[in-house]
Amino acid sequence: MIVYGRNVAKEVLKNNKKVRKIYIQKDFNDKEIFSLIEKKNLNYQTLDKKELYRFEKFSHQGIILDIEDFRYVELDELINNNENSTIVILDHLEDPHNLGAIIRTCEAAGIDGIIIPKNRSVSVNSTVMKTSAGALENVKISIVTNLVQTIKKLKEKGYWIIGTDMEGINYTEIDYKGKCCIIIGNEGNGMSNSISKSCDFIAKIPMYGKINSLNASVAAGIIIYEAIKMIHLKK
Repeated sequence: MIVYGRNVAKEVLKNNKKVRKIYIQKDFNDKEIFSLIEKKNLNYQTLDKKELYRFEKFSHQGIILDIEDFRYVELDELINNNENSTIVILDHLEDPHNLGAIIRTCEAAGIDGIIIPKNRSVSVNSTVMKTSAGALENVKISIVTNLVQTIKKLKEKGYWIIGTDMEGINYTEIDYKGKCCIIIGNEGNGMSNSISKSCDFIAKIPMYGKINSLNASVAAGIIIYEAIKMIHLKK
């Protein structure tokens, strides 16, 4: 997988990710990255700006890495016995920028993991890695074939399932304590009907302006931090 950007490069080089190749722009001068490359005894190829753009046309910030593909984890690795375990399910999200932003929020909030469906959904790619600003290296993601069956398994393990929609209970009035799974729906259509029916609660974020919906990653951030706030208040 090709990844790019300084923050991404730093996180990759700090972890045990296998790095196949490193391409650096001739005038690149990030001392921390050069130090990490030296510590790992890695080689790199110096290219001019035009040559780098052959690999990546977006803002690569002078460094591109060819690394091993992202490793998804099994669902059982996300489920744990922590009484305050919090998991996020993304119901067929399509925009890699939204996925990257949600990954960054989940890492910052200490979420136990993210679940995404195998089909008709964005998966981890270079754009997701860049948008997550390297947070992807510290977040567990499980990819599943059937979200309804996954939700059923989570319920059997003691998780409350909280969906998000424009119709529901004010998100501040829901009790997020205990094992909790938050579901964020598709950017255009929201949660699918089968997923909505599987929820124990539906949380809504009140809208006071003329716009009647929020970006998926913004909505996720609001709900996730409300849940985390309640968990920390409990402590």
